[in-house]
Amino acid sequence: MTAQIMTHSGRVVDLLDFHVSDVSVSDVAYALSHLCRYCGHVEFYSVAQHSVLVSLACAPEDALWGLLHDAAEVYVADVPGPLKRTPALAGYRAVEDRIQAVIARKFRLPTSQPESVDLADKRLALAEMRDLFPAPRDPDYLTGIEPAAVRVVPVGPARANRLFLERYVELVLMRSRGPAGV
Repeated sequence: MTAQIMTHSGRVVDLLDFHVSDVSVSDVAYALSHLCRYCGHVEFYSVAQHSVLVSLACAPEDALWGLLHDAAEVYVADVPGPLKRTPALAGYRAVEDRIQAVIARKFRLPTSQPESVDLADKRLALAEMRDLFPAPRDPDYLTGIEPAAVRVVPVGPARANRLFLERYVELVLMRSRGPAGV
């Protein structure tokens, strides 16, 4: 049994037999820039823009992980967090986790998401809820966390794609220069 999809670049990938060679940063940037956060219940705000903001808010050494923390959504889309965390979606989470692990290998990142990325993601979620929803709320799983000190202003898909790719290039260049940009 296969579960094949075609990506923006024309790659045909099998989601149940996913490989490092299936991953393209241009596919990631393009698809994330066209995926709206919060199931589209806000003015269009892309996962790509969110990812750039997470990469800026986490520890500098984790910034590439922050940029790519939602990259699996390019291949399996996304499910609202409250539903995704239920036992009913254990199979979905397993596929998503396997794909994210392959993406981490592709970019030579640790397989586990660093704590600074997790915290930045949560802080961004609070800022997004504050800035994008007419009646924001603080979900239980974010209790005790302060929102990121950023005003979230959505940009369109084309700009989000460009911002994602620019941030990727910046981070890869910083990596190639070694510690402290040397």
